[in-house]
Amino acid sequence: MDCVFCKIRDGELPAEFEYRDDHVMVFKDLNPVAPYHYLVVPTEHIESINQAGAAAAESLTNLFLAAEHVAKKLGFEKNGYRCVINTGANAGQVVMHLHMHLLAGREFSWPPG
Repeated sequence: MDCVFCKIRDGELPAEFEYRDDHVMVFKDLNPVAPYHYLVVPTEHIESINQAGAAAAESLTNLFLAAEHVAKKLGFEKNGYRCVINTGANAGQVVMHLHMHLLAGREFSWPPG
């Protein structure tokens, strides 16, 4: 498999981890769009929400719990933060491994995009 996130998981590529356990890894995005931009990635390879299904419910829960943990650890809850999951090419998903963007450190507008 030629998945960059699986290579990071397996130690084949470096990453600056903010959090990691057996189910989720959180590391800085190499191309940040906010002062604080982390990727929250399940260690299980799931291409996108479209492929998650009920069997991945625990992985999805762990994704959100890790985002909450890092946001609180770094103090983002005071001024707010944004969690984004892009699904498919038209939505901006570049790496076809489910992941959440955790963004903070500036004001975000609505609607996004």
